[in-house]
Amino acid sequence: MNKQTSPRYKWYVLTILTVVYTFNFIDRQILVILQEPIKAELGLSDTQLGLLTGLAFAALYVVLGIPIARFADMSNRKNVVAASLAVWSTMTALSGTAANFTQLLLTRIGVGVGEAGGSPPSHSIISDYFPPEKRATALSIYSMGIYFGIFLGFIVGGIIAKAFGWRVAFYSLGIPGILFSLVLYFTVREPIKGQNDSQSLDQETPSLLSVIKILLKKKTFIYLSLGCGFHTFITYGVGNFLPSFMQRVHGIDIVHAGIVLGLTMGIGGAIGTFAGGYLGDKLRTKDMRWYIWVPIIAGLVNNIPSAFLMFSSNANIALWVTLLTSMFTAFYLGPVIAVCHSLVNAKMRSFTSAILFFVLNLIGLGLGPLVIGYVSDMLTPTYGNLSLRYAFLTSFVAGVLSLIMFVLASRSYLDDLKAVEGAQ
Repeated sequence: MNKQTSPRYKWYVLTILTVVYTFNFIDRQILVILQEPIKAELGLSDTQLGLLTGLAFAALYVVLGIPIARFADMSNRKNVVAASLAVWSTMTALSGTAANFTQLLLTRIGVGVGEAGGSPPSHSIISDYFPPEKRATALSIYSMGIYFGIFLGFIVGGIIAKAFGWRVAFYSLGIPGILFSLVLYFTVREPIKGQNDSQSLDQETPSLLSVIKILLKKKTFIYLSLGCGFHTFITYGVGNFLPSFMQRVHGIDIVHAGIVLGLTMGIGGAIGTFAGGYLGDKLRTKDMRWYIWVPIIAGLVNNIPSAFLMFSSNANIALWVTLLTSMFTAFYLGPVIAVCHSLVNAKMRSFTSAILFFVLNLIGLGLGPLVIGYVSDMLTPTYGNLSLRYAFLTSFVAGVLSLIMFVLASRSYLDDLKAVEGAQ
């Protein structure tokens, strides 16, 4: 048996890429747990914090993700991911040297530049190692790296910041990623594109313009991209301010907030991410639309714990209910990526993921924290430390828009899928 196709090696590659994605979110979210001491030392506003944790990172991340993914589809994807990991880890370490808002802004932009080459090529690699009937589960396991990263970033970052200061936290969590990029480079092999798919890949890689035209013709892809954008407005907008919310509204210190939120968001998110992909793969035999129906149901149920999170006056309830909100909001990613990859051939997958993440992060990561931070600043003169509580209400509007987009996607999916199968 070829080493690349052996079950053990497939799972090894998935494990390595999941660790890479864990570093991705450690380095992306470390600023979230550190923002209160950073705000105090550098004299920042909530709008500036929202810019640092959202738009500053997302701006070049979403723009560069497209050409990097295009390059990855035409070259060695493993090398692209390894180089990206080294770059964003270096910029994370450099964040600890920032002496003012502008310097911190530039290093966070640098993290976004590096991370632009992480996920789309990884999605494509995983889709080549795992067949369609197991793809959503594999992509969901990979996506659990989001919550492993939050878990480690919040807990380790909070503890280090309390003991040694926020600058040392950046150094401590950035440098290991640089070293791990070498493990990826030397132990992971580039898979054959499309080795688990039925369609022929004898043709040349389609042009950039032709891929865009193909995606724009698929209503399912458009609806899912917008739905994911509004959905991540909630996860990034609320999630990026949760540590500050707990510290300001409930008086919890940075270590306590980091440990409990790391546990609840990390464990809850990991469970939800795996469950979403696993249920999608299991239920697809009855109807392929279950890939989309699973996130819809989870999104509806999530409104109940979200209300408790925002308005409970009990700190313990507010902290531990985040396990449920993190779980239900995490159901969507694996199934959505699997659906999007089912609509294109293997030579388009990195680029397809990049377009999906472009919309997802532009709306969710770019606008979520920025809008909530701005609304919080506007409400501070009236509500003081409670301003974030009412700023969080904007997430319910985003949630309604997300569910509408997912419902529309479920209605068009079968027709789009038949069109793809008929073209093979």
